[in-house]
Amino acid sequence: MRLRYNYRLYPDASQRQTLARLFGCVRVVWNDALAKRKAARKAGLPWIGGGDLQKICITAAKRTPEREWLGEVSPVPLQQSLRDLDQAYRNFFDSVSGKRRGPRMGLPVFKSRRDRRQSARFTRTAFRLPGDGTLYLAKIGKVEVRWSRELPAAPSSVTVIQDAAGRYFASFVIEVQDAGQVLPNAEAEIGIDLGLTHYAVLSDGTKIANPRWLRRRARRLARLQRALSRKQKGSKNRERARIAVARQHAKVADARRDFLHQTSTAIIRENQTVVIEDLAVRGLVRGRLAKSVSDASWGGFRTLLGGKAARYGRRLVTVGRWFPSSQLCPCCGWRNGKVPLEVREWDCPSCGERHDRDLAAALNILAEGIRLREQVAVASPAGGRQDMVAAGLADTRNDCRGRVRPGEAIPTLAPPATYDAQAA
Repeated sequence: MRLRYNYRLYPDASQRQTLARLFGCVRVVWNDALAKRKAARKAGLPWIGGGDLQKICITAAKRTPEREWLGEVSPVPLQQSLRDLDQAYRNFFDSVSGKRRGPRMGLPVFKSRRDRRQSARFTRTAFRLPGDGTLYLAKIGKVEVRWSRELPAAPSSVTVIQDAAGRYFASFVIEVQDAGQVLPNAEAEIGIDLGLTHYAVLSDGTKIANPRWLRRRARRLARLQRALSRKQKGSKNRERARIAVARQHAKVADARRDFLHQTSTAIIRENQTVVIEDLAVRGLVRGRLAKSVSDASWGGFRTLLGGKAARYGRRLVTVGRWFPSSQLCPCCGWRNGKVPLEVREWDCPSCGERHDRDLAAALNILAEGIRLREQVAVASPAGGRQDMVAAGLADTRNDCRGRVRPGEAIPTLAPPATYDAQAA
């Protein structure tokens, strides 16, 4: 299993200049290689392989007056940039042919020097951990690191990232064994109904408040953005104002990420089975509630639940988006039909029970998840793990309580790893 550990870097002034030069060289090599392939395709020439691109865009380019400054930085990040380009093309071809699931991937595009997020990746030959609390990078030197926790194993690579707010991070990829990660079995099962009034309502009656991270900083962001709009383009004052806006957005993103990690970890630790609804987030962000839906980050929350369920041996069951969770009575099953969003409570005309709209939806989601689990357990033959994986189930009756990773969590474990272990 691959995990990603992020740590804050604090380079000095000379190291920041060297990193800026490195980011520029990585970007130039990417753009040169992409231009070569586009020109070859336009001229009807054969495909240029990765090895040939390395000879043309790195080795030979260093000998020319126009690109001789490529020799001032480590060649490893430049080679990794070409490998990333090859991977981007493979993703596109696999997406077009149907081998890659999910949204359609596009062709690689040129990188701009105006992109506020820059990165460069080092492999094991170009970095090391001296043991004195620093990170040594080839042709950069020892960089101060704020270690929030120890690395569980030797990292296979590290990516140095500069975000829009001017902060630097080191992102390590770690190979860990599954053994020892599985938590003890828990008896509890939970259904989750996501919303905007409350971020999540659990089937046990727990209501998690919606922090509304972006809304809480809306006034401050508006003031800073007005100040940014008044600054002359290209001036230092405008750059300082831009960084101030970016720092506010970074605070929003950090607070959101911390909340999602803490909430998802608590739910996974306390429950053996977690049932969640498959919401059409991409469609919802096109509506009138787009800002609130984007601020809630339901997709990120579901991704974290899937990754942690796979890591800790829990079950994550996904209920279809067309399941009428808020229309059914959890007591008798009566379908009440569509109810306006402003109606938060309703009485069942069949059994007379009064229901909280969100709590009833969470109970219905849990019941539907249990029904799907039992249906798959009955329909699948003994050892029929393929059906359980496709349904996002694990640890059902047919697998003798063995661990089966949910199918929806597998993409979060594939490279590049997206699980942020530091904020967990």
